[in-house]
Amino acid sequence: MKRIALLNCFVIISAIVSGQPQSVHEIKSDKKVNYTLSGMRHGVNYFPQVRLANVQYETGEVLDFDKYHSLDVIYDWLEIWAEKYKELVELYEAGTSYEGRPVLQITVTNRKTGRDTDKPGAFFEGGRHSGEVTGCETVMWLARYLLENYGTDPDVTHLLDTKTIYLRPVNNPDGHNLYMNTAQSNRSSVRPVDNDGDGLLDEDAPDDLDNNGIIHTMRWKDEEKGNLIPDPRDESGRIMKRVEPGKGIYLSSTEGIDNDNDGRINEDGIGGLDLHRNYPENWRPQKEETGRGFTQGGAGEYPLSETETRSVVTFLLSHPNISVVNSMDTSVPMHLRPPSTSGSEERMYPEDLKWYRYFDDLGKKITGYKRAGDVYNDYGGGNPLFGHGPDFGYWYYGSIWYGDEIWNSGRFGDLNGDSITDQIDMLIWDEKENSGEGFTEWYTVKHAVYEEVELGGFDPKFFSQNPPARFLETWIKNQALFNLEMVKHLPELDWENIAVRKTKSYKTDSTDYQVKISFRNRGKLPTALKQAHLVKIVTEDRVMIELDTAGTASGNTGYKILPDEKRPVARERRGGGQFADQAAQRRPPLRIVPFTEGGAVTTAVFNIRLYKRSELKGQAHVLSTRGGILKDKEFIIR
Repeated sequence: MKRIALLNCFVIISAIVSGQPQSVHEIKSDKKVNYTLSGMRHGVNYFPQVRLANVQYETGEVLDFDKYHSLDVIYDWLEIWAEKYKELVELYEAGTSYEGRPVLQITVTNRKTGRDTDKPGAFFEGGRHSGEVTGCETVMWLARYLLENYGTDPDVTHLLDTKTIYLRPVNNPDGHNLYMNTAQSNRSSVRPVDNDGDGLLDEDAPDDLDNNGIIHTMRWKDEEKGNLIPDPRDESGRIMKRVEPGKGIYLSSTEGIDNDNDGRINEDGIGGLDLHRNYPENWRPQKEETGRGFTQGGAGEYPLSETETRSVVTFLLSHPNISVVNSMDTSVPMHLRPPSTSGSEERMYPEDLKWYRYFDDLGKKITGYKRAGDVYNDYGGGNPLFGHGPDFGYWYYGSIWYGDEIWNSGRFGDLNGDSITDQIDMLIWDEKENSGEGFTEWYTVKHAVYEEVELGGFDPKFFSQNPPARFLETWIKNQALFNLEMVKHLPELDWENIAVRKTKSYKTDSTDYQVKISFRNRGKLPTALKQAHLVKIVTEDRVMIELDTAGTASGNTGYKILPDEKRPVARERRGGGQFADQAAQRRPPLRIVPFTEGGAVTTAVFNIRLYKRSELKGQAHVLSTRGGILKDKEFIIR
């Protein structure tokens, strides 16, 4: 079916009259012949449904990773796990997409050992960019690994008994669904956007000219303007080489036609926003008025304008127990971290940067990625990215936050010995390792403007952007194991010792005691990065005691918490007379303690005076935003 939307005959195909959809899509993908988008746009609003060979569309009895999974299948498995592992999995809607689909998320922890927010946490997310679906699969692989190994693997069991892992496989369900069910692909949200600045929204999307479900590369002969020739190193003529305009044989674009007659092909397809440029830290607009300032493509109308990004930020801010985050894309591959607008040494605390560099090296050892480092220098070569997730993650949220890139687009190195890695090497690898399935030989089809064009090239979805399905599990497993290792580095508090000693006796039948309460961080990360403390995303770590008043007269506790010579008792009120003093005594006293490094011991000291009592029972608790809670360590003063 030919789909041409010319400027003089635009038909807005939409169920609404505003830019924001009013209807709510069901979770299940549409099963109609055409896949229809929400939102008002000047181009085509529907596309033929396709079934891609690399994708599983029906939920099987087991979850394997020899294929990718549709949104339906992913959500089905979240529901299956929530029903099967009720003590470990909580399933809930963490947000709603632009088109109204639920953004589903699971919390994975042993609920019998405490609330999820009372334990150190990690958050892993995929599917922010529509077509970078490998990130979704690595989140699912990690979930399956944890759940199937709990109770049999001591490490996994201990992990879920003491930590909490929040998993959001698909942050952008609209884009994921579009990608898996049509030939189309877009950056992130399907919200209509004017990408080419002509005042029209999404008016020139790619066209599947031969209705085979794939948007290939398209080339056509133009000896006047041509800038491509067959690469002489490739005798088959499949790989093209760029030359100066007018010295080539071909021009090329993605498959399609110039729907809006502006001389460009496919320059304004579906959407155009980038959810990974929509975070509030160092956000810049898509356009500024001076012509001399920084801008950021895909930034959105304002920071957190997009519901998908906003749901991530609001969830994290309401769950400050999370120390480690990875929101995964494709394809470099690289362990990617902040900063995105400056060098690492310019803005990061040295003690925090030390941890990032440690995880850079650890990640490369686990995944085999050759690259790891900051976005600004190590990835961008000094070019800034604004509104970037990792920058929010560190400067705003004070966490270890990565935005890892999985898969290498078939770039496995210099395979032909010419000292460069390029498409020739990709073709060699594809033929040798992938049975040649990643490249489509050029073939001729009819075209409305150029009469005949050739379609072909590397598979845009399951070679260039994501690994072929047969290699999927290797990549997602390695990435998941790195994420798992970061979880193992989370702080883990445990009791070390409580020592009670008599310090002074008085003739008035009162006695002073010193209670030293010590706990150890058996994890590796500190209970908070320095940046987390600076931006007040965490409160100071505290040790609290509760003392038994059983058997005492009303209003007479029989003891007094003595002021710390170095620091007053937290929450102690000054003034107010006898009744205020008694009320202060009834409130659990606290000691503020330093954040505890991995492996270190922290001690809090309480000086307590007993009046006409031979003993006093108590319990100690440790309260740490990111280290979790230690409860009910009993002691006796006597």
